[in-house]
Amino acid sequence: MTEQQQLNYERIAGAIQYMSSHFKEQPTLEDIARHIHLSPFHFQKLFTEWAGTSPKKFMQYLSIEYAKKLLKNQAPRLSDAAYETGLSGSSRLHDLFISIEGMTPAEYRDGGKNLLIQYSFAACPFGNILTASTAKGICHLSFYEDQQQEALSALKKRFPLAAFAECVNSMHTQALQVFSHKPSILPDIKLHLKGSPFQLKVWQALLQIPMGGLSTYGRLAGEIENPAAARAVGTAIGSNPVAFLIPCHRVIQASGIIGGYMWGRERKTAILGWEAAHTEPVP
Repeated sequence: MTEQQQLNYERIAGAIQYMSSHFKEQPTLEDIARHIHLSPFHFQKLFTEWAGTSPKKFMQYLSIEYAKKLLKNQAPRLSDAAYETGLSGSSRLHDLFISIEGMTPAEYRDGGKNLLIQYSFAACPFGNILTASTAKGICHLSFYEDQQQEALSALKKRFPLAAFAECVNSMHTQALQVFSHKPSILPDIKLHLKGSPFQLKVWQALLQIPMGGLSTYGRLAGEIENPAAARAVGTAIGSNPVAFLIPCHRVIQASGIIGGYMWGRERKTAILGWEAAHTEPVP
């Protein structure tokens, strides 16, 4: 990410944080622009380029009432939800199917022994991102702030006995296409995940939540036919190793409050607003 891209993202994040905290007051364009030290004209232009919608419309997507409406209108079973998502109104983002192939017990026990993991650093609309893959699929995708080494250390901690090589491969390129604003036919993206059977079950359920949709911890527990396990579901969500592709950001509290996120509440809010902006039908 260039210095200018990083500065723009920080400005957008600051604006979103301000809107999240003050949406009940309905701040004006001038109020928000003043908070991030930009003119209203430049703020409107920068924000619209990033989100694909106006700051005013985006603020509506951040409100608790909007979240409650989405939850209320969600299909009774998440597995019934359509994967096809409207993009820019007339175009459609074709089905993105993500298949999970869990590691064998031996691979899990051995901490990635005999695995070669290729990793690369890139920038996306929500900041810096580290993507990693084995020969079988994407095994790790995480947001990070400034220190690449810290992000890489966290990855190596998950696979202490694996071999690592910095390399941009086709899996990484395909995975990062999900952040594109342009309609495209995305290829199948395979995941190679390290997790317990319960975690894999929760992560599979997360994949059923369509872009622009929301769920709650309790609803997700019901989806995996374990309605008393809402807290355990939350723990499994917090252990998700693949940001965005496994959309743990689409799970919020039943009250409509956004709630926490491994990579920062502001980033979660930004992602949800961005997705809503790109899936809301054009009137």
